Amino acid sequence: MQGSPAPNEHETVGAYALGILDDAEATAFEAHLATCEWCAQQLDELAGMEPMMAALADLPGTGTPAIAESLTAKPSPRLSEKLVDEVAERRASKRRRNFYLVGTAAALIIGGPFAAVATTGGGGGDDGGGGRKTEATRQAASPAEAAFAAMPDRVTATDPATRVSATVALEKKAWGTETVLELKNLKGPQKCSLIAVGKNGERETLTSWTVPDWGYGIPGATTDKGKKPLYVHGGAAFEPNQISHFEVTTFDGKRLVEVDA
Repeated sequence: MQGSPAPNEHETVGAYALGILDDAEATAFEAHLATCEWCAQQLDELAGMEPMMAALADLPGTGTPAIAESLTAKPSPRLSEKLVDEVAERRASKRRRNFYLVGTAAALIIGGPFAAVATTGGGGGDDGGGGRKTEATRQAASPAEAAFAAMPDRVTATDPATRVSATVALEKKAWGTETVLELKNLKGPQKCSLIAVGKNGERETLTSWTVPDWGYGIPGATTDKGKKPLYVHGGAAFEPNQISHFEVTTFDGKRLVEVDA
């Protein structure tokens, strides 16, 4: 019996971003990625899926409400369509492979109010978490970093005890407030969340992420990936004038830094 035809190389970017290709497939895709600007851009847009999958894997039972809020995120229509098409195409061409991870990631990202994308702005080499980075993906700023640079309304603070530095860029939207968080001197490993606290005392988790062993924005770090800040995209139902402050906290409740809005 004749086997299923090999997938188009453009269709492989989602599975590659999750690190579920075998070595031969990954090598073939990297050769294509080095000359394909379109695939490099899509890989950057999918860069936040790995931290969210790591956070999901450690959830006890059905998860806590704060984390559930951060994982029910909805991207732009363009990214949603690409994720759905990616899963459909890969399932049709490689039915023998287990696509549970891809299906779960797509469901998480499509299910809620905003896309939470965590990225280091183009870190170098193997990222240590199963994903692969090439020179093509390092040349352009990540979507979160580009959005941060374009948003002029920012607030910044450094915690005197933890020495973690946070800058929150804000932009009012019809649905609430778009945010991009820049973090420096953030050590790992640990899992963190960005929380907006309203003037009425209400707390809303905007996004969550995993910090790897090497951390982000570490002064004197010996690797490029440890030197680069972390950029995290999120969104709040609050309008900007309804927010009192932002908190970056660990999953066990430790506050790393507080930023007045």
